[in-house]
Amino acid sequence: MRFIVIAITGMSLMAAPAMAKPPLREVAVIDDALLDLGIADRIRKTCPTISARMLKAVSYVWDLKAQARALGYSEAEIDAYVDSEAEKDRMRARGRAFFKAKGVDTSDPQSYCALGRAEIQKSSRIGSLLKAK
Repeated sequence: MRFIVIAITGMSLMAAPAMAKPPLREVAVIDDALLDLGIADRIRKTCPTISARMLKAVSYVWDLKAQARALGYSEAEIDAYVDSEAEKDRMRARGRAFFKAKGVDTSDPQSYCALGRAEIQKSSRIGSLLKAK
């Protein structure tokens, strides 16, 4: 019996590192969803003819938090990720790269409008958070 307890304890200690959760920034389903939320927010703030679907956006955030909790992340881990200045800087850099790849002229609000309308038209996740006025 003692051998079995030692064997089980040893196996659980060896498995512990493999079961460790990756940082939330490495969980693409969460990180990419937050990027899309940030992109939609930038579009609605910059383009005068597009606004946010605020209830949908709030629901979207709650769903993301629930998804992170279901993956085993605590409220403290989620808040630390969302509130981190380093993560915000990284996400802003990803957003700039996205806008550049889409041909957005960041000095021209109409450029954001064109992208926003295109996202709305194709019913993308970004577009689902926006509405044309």
